[in-house]
Amino acid sequence: MVKNNIEVDVKVKCIKNETTQAQLAGDIGTTKSYVNRIIKKQEGVVNKTFVQMMEALGYDIELTYVKREKC
Repeated sequence: MVKNNIEVDVKVKCIKNETTQAQLAGDIGTTKSYVNRIIKKQEGVVNKTFVQMMEALGYDIELTYVKREKC
């Protein structure tokens, strides 16, 4: 099981960076609706087969976000 609430995580990061989902979509070359669909559907972010493998091995998944330092 993925422990993160990816939808909330993305929204919080957008707020911290003063970026809208539409701006984020533009930055990565896709549409706002696609970004929204991906963050609402956790299987879209973390591969379902990977999750099943980790669960079969007795693990849950937690994503950790690390802000990159500017060069």
